[in-house]
Amino acid sequence: MSRHPGRAGRALLAGGLAAAAARAAYAALNQRPPGGREAWARTNHRGEPVTLLEGPAAAAGAAAVSLIAPGLPARARAGLALAGAGAAAFGAYDDLRGSGDRRGFRGHLGALASGEVTSGAVKIVGISATGLAASVLVGGGQDAGGGSAADVVINTGLIAGGANLLNLFDLRPGRAIKVAVAAGAALGVSPAGAAGAAAPVGAALSVLPEDLGERAMLGDSGANALGGMLGAAAAAALSRPARVTVLAAIVGLTAASEKVSFTKVIERTPLLHRLDMLGRRPAAAVPQSAPGGPGAPRGPGSPAGEAGGAAGQAPRAAAAAQQ
Repeated sequence: MSRHPGRAGRALLAGGLAAAAARAAYAALNQRPPGGREAWARTNHRGEPVTLLEGPAAAAGAAAVSLIAPGLPARARAGLALAGAGAAAFGAYDDLRGSGDRRGFRGHLGALASGEVTSGAVKIVGISATGLAASVLVGGGQDAGGGSAADVVINTGLIAGGANLLNLFDLRPGRAIKVAVAAGAALGVSPAGAAGAAAPVGAALSVLPEDLGERAMLGDSGANALGGMLGAAAAAALSRPARVTVLAAIVGLTAASEKVSFTKVIERTPLLHRLDMLGRRPAAAVPQSAPGGPGAPRGPGSPAGEAGGAAGQAPRAAAAAQQ
């Protein structure tokens, strides 16, 4: 990930430790799922059963190893862990309590304006709060004397925005993990970026076979945690101008998701479609029945699941609602 061999070795070690920790957590959670196995069971876009336990396992492995990962100051390591743990906790709450009736920032904030507190609104506020605390720990990134109020605002946006954005890609097997790995590779061009991204990328890669095999999915807990940690890694590694640029990209993509289906864009772009399908099972055949009839597909694999901007950016399991 880095041009410095010693630092690259330390990043690889951290990634390996995070992968091992995530696999151990996944095995333990499958042995004794909190709240029972049914609480984490969902049906995917093929109508097949999957578990959401992959997400908490990846988050736990990444957050734990980030506390001891070399190459970053202690405060930055604590910020990474807090960003991951906070996003995982509030994401899990939305996974388990969310109904999916309200989706996207507009949906949840609109419900809040009407006096309805949705699980997604709780998640938005919670991830923003933990992102703020993590941004204070991270400070000013690579800017000497950083850590001003402007840095805190930028870093909070990177952490909370990153958590939300990665979740928007968790619509098909392996997609969110591939995006996380690409983001980690981009951060890895600098030593600090490699150090910060190593744990979330390693944990994500460790559960990729489960995700591609459609036995499990990240859900909000995993996608929010990995995205938040990558945002924290960017906050710790980049200069202020670079952080502002990344934040602008996050805001732009998030706003676009309210109007545009990411899945449709990916499917219509040959290179993106090939990367999206890499390692995945072939697409399921669409049942031949009248629209809306008993055989019509439901959820994100159907037109109804992809239409309507943010409402169409539904997670791969019908009951796992996004922000």
